[in-house]
Amino acid sequence: MGSVIPLKKSANSAYLNLKNLVNEKLYEVEKLIEFKLDSKVGLIKKMSDYHLNSGGKRLRALLTLGSAKLAGYNQEGTRDISLSACVELIHSATLLHDDVIDESDLRRGIKTSNALWGNQSSILVGDYLLSRCFEIMVDDGDLEILKLLSSTSAKIAQGEVMQLEHKGEADLLEETYIDIINLKTAALFSAATKTGAFLANSNEKEKSALESYGKNIGLAFQIADDALDYYSKEIIFGKKIGKDFFEGKVTLPLIIIFQRADSDERKFLIETFKKNERTKEDFEKTLQLIKKYKAVEDGLQRAEYFVNVSHDALGIFKDCPEKTILQNLTGFSLNRSF
Repeated sequence: MGSVIPLKKSANSAYLNLKNLVNEKLYEVEKLIEFKLDSKVGLIKKMSDYHLNSGGKRLRALLTLGSAKLAGYNQEGTRDISLSACVELIHSATLLHDDVIDESDLRRGIKTSNALWGNQSSILVGDYLLSRCFEIMVDDGDLEILKLLSSTSAKIAQGEVMQLEHKGEADLLEETYIDIINLKTAALFSAATKTGAFLANSNEKEKSALESYGKNIGLAFQIADDALDYYSKEIIFGKKIGKDFFEGKVTLPLIIIFQRADSDERKFLIETFKKNERTKEDFEKTLQLIKKYKAVEDGLQRAEYFVNVSHDALGIFKDCPEKTILQNLTGFSLNRSF
């Protein structure tokens, strides 16, 4: 994997450094989420508690808090806590909905909510999380942030629908793939970091810089996530290996091998993804092609471009610990081990 594996330790350290930077605020974010999701309806409380305690990284909330701190938000204020909780609730709601769409039974190494309580309950509890999120936004009262986060929710939904629309297309264009992950993943990263700039009343240059930082780290994060589907270990990554393949999702490693494959190999890929169900034998043959054309390695190299853009976007800010930590975090999207 080239430089990817040796960097995991330092990448994970960057994530922990960001957590330590905003640890007190993150604790308040967790408390606020717990308070907002409290419900007299027993199943809602049980499911929301289970989902939110299932080991998430809280990366988007951390990015909101870290970006606000970098941009100069008054740390005695609490709006960063409220809006970080909001960003995290949007993410959690989309995960509940995604697991239903994908018929997933494992996330972060444990059973998904839909596997335990069914699809109907998971969809409705996801909706409940979104409704609580919008309450927080309304209470905050900033129309620019309300517009940003509500439009981001719409982008995420569009990205998921776009992915469904192109499901099973072995000849998916790389440009279309980037459009999909830009909507379904990078949009929320971008909104998280730009929210930090809004909180600090930053100028337009700083808003654009933090928006670019979040967007590009999100693109790299999703590309790496898709690559992990073909080489990670379930015990580390917390999901079934080959999950995207068996669901018929065409991601960057498959796009790369289709670009380089000969006519027989392309025919195999097209026929494989036309099928309603793919077999273990199909997966093993596809893995051979991925190794043959070094698709995972080359996919991660493409992601390095977005890592570099994300890192450089913060160049307009003066040197400080917050800037260093956020720039170091860009490598986490590629080299994380969790």
